[in-house]
Amino acid sequence: MRQLELLAPAKNLSVGIAAIDCGADAVYIAGSSFGARKDAGNSVEDIAKLCAYAHRYGARIFAAVNTLVYEHELSAVAELVRALQEAGVDALIVQDLSLLALAAKGEITVPLHASTQCAIRDADSARRYAEAGFSRLILERQLSLREIRSIREATATTGVELECFVHGALCVCYSGQCYLSEALCERSANRGECVQACRSRYTLYDEKGRAMLKDKAVLSLKDLNLLSRLEDLAAEGVSSFKIEGRLKNESYVRNVVTAYSQALDAFIAARPDEFQRASFGRVETRFVPQLDKTFNRGYTQLYLDGKKGTAGRSADPSDREGGWSSMDAPKGMGEYLGTVRHFSRRTLEVVDEKGERAVLHPGDGLSFVSRSGDIEGFKMGDRPSAGLYIGARLYRNLDLVFEKQLAAGARRWIQVVISLPELNYEPVSQRWMLVAKAVSEDSREAVTQKTFEAPLASNQERMSSLFQSQLSKTTGYYVCRYSGEPTGLLPLLSVATLNELRRQLCEQLDAQAVHARPLHHAKPLARISASDFSYKANLSNSLAASVCRPAAGKESESQVPINAFELKHQPDAELMRTRYCLRHELGLCPHRQRSSASMTPGKGSDSSMPRKGFASAAPLFLENNGRRFRLDFDCPRCEMVLKAD
Repeated sequence: MRQLELLAPAKNLSVGIAAIDCGADAVYIAGSSFGARKDAGNSVEDIAKLCAYAHRYGARIFAAVNTLVYEHELSAVAELVRALQEAGVDALIVQDLSLLALAAKGEITVPLHASTQCAIRDADSARRYAEAGFSRLILERQLSLREIRSIREATATTGVELECFVHGALCVCYSGQCYLSEALCERSANRGECVQACRSRYTLYDEKGRAMLKDKAVLSLKDLNLLSRLEDLAAEGVSSFKIEGRLKNESYVRNVVTAYSQALDAFIAARPDEFQRASFGRVETRFVPQLDKTFNRGYTQLYLDGKKGTAGRSADPSDREGGWSSMDAPKGMGEYLGTVRHFSRRTLEVVDEKGERAVLHPGDGLSFVSRSGDIEGFKMGDRPSAGLYIGARLYRNLDLVFEKQLAAGARRWIQVVISLPELNYEPVSQRWMLVAKAVSEDSREAVTQKTFEAPLASNQERMSSLFQSQLSKTTGYYVCRYSGEPTGLLPLLSVATLNELRRQLCEQLDAQAVHARPLHHAKPLARISASDFSYKANLSNSLAASVCRPAAGKESESQVPINAFELKHQPDAELMRTRYCLRHELGLCPHRQRSSASMTPGKGSDSSMPRKGFASAAPLFLENNGRRFRLDFDCPRCEMVLKAD
């Protein structure tokens, strides 16, 4: 039976606990350094607390140690890894190959997961990482189902797990190979210091110098939303569904994790013989998740079906033809409410497409795009923004009523079945011998035996009901259920006695480690083959270079260079390469294939791909604050490349 894991982000301990409570099977979090989100660091002590909490439910904690490591930092990263392992983390998410070398030496004993920063986007690269001993591959976000299937087929014999992002912010560039932030201000995305230049506003020029778009965030993508596609991903071999957001707050994590946990439960319930959750526990929430009410830039399913959308079409996540860009709202607008029909200093009327009035609450945060193209906002109850106009499309980026519901949180319970396999009575002495047994859903067992004196209950039916009610209660984080009827008669016992019996059984269960479901663990090798030793290999220290071996027919081992872009800026380097094509997004692709034939997800050819032999389209240019960049179009690959001009 295949395990399916919902993997949630945590910027700190409280967010990690909230994720576990809401149904996450695993949480990824960074230590004090070497995490790809520099502003989301945590102490080892807090990570140890999170591990202890998660392990109650058989859930896992993965530590993100996924930045490049410089030569002088090798001892520091080794020290951090040792501390994280002692804290109880279940795996490490890594980019720098020096950690593969440490694992091969035995200094790392937990599984290694190859970060999405490793730029794994085809079968060959996936096979290399799997054969090197990585236990899990975190795939590039811009893949189709067909490409994921190809990767699964190429790595099937290794047993390596596949992890895919299913929700959250999207990098426009292929992950791990974005050098724009480093080129602009020496703050490397591969070092956790990205300035998010893709969310900045640019003016777009054609090859003749004519302005096509002014002051638009043309490189900013919508957020990923694959809530309805979990079954498709599972069918292609994905076992871990990852939510982006290690900088997101607790309410965001609660809402998104609950939505995906419920969707995953529903999918598994329909196929119980094939799949199971990777952890244990039943979640009880005090709110109904609503993804539109949580921060987003609009939603897209990106390239999952092997198609590219065009701007101007529906932003509905179920619309697989919608554009990818969020160039008008790179910071997110919130939940779409409708259009403004009337407003004054104290009143505001908004109607949706059905003509129904939107319900607004005092203090709600509202936003819209003004006629000048700027994003403006105000709070319900305050004087509307000066740029508001009749017909404006209004969004709610803060719903106070929903936030209060989210704050109520959720509870997670381990299910326990209590039974009385033996209950013997000696009428003369009125002595009883009782054996009680508890079995948790992860198969831990507790047994207690009691010998006591008590009269026979005169009302057996009432006493049976009391046994049922008192042994079927919550104790700590257990939900107990009394199973069946004991053989024979029942003694007259007090409520306190039955409650104490239940507590003793649960304390015995507490004393045992949860029988966690196994996590794949491969044996790391001190070598990984590679076909490209350019700056894109991201080799930034001698230990990482030492484990690299040229693929068959390539250069000799002595030619493996330490030439990460962060160490030396190559003048003609690709600062970005992406499947997002600005010409296609704007409906200007000269090679776009229009086909009326429907395509089954994951089958057939990628309909957006141009035919081989097509010449690349003419370049375009971006400009921001005096910095100018060239956009080249690699049409045979259907990719866009950004370089310094």
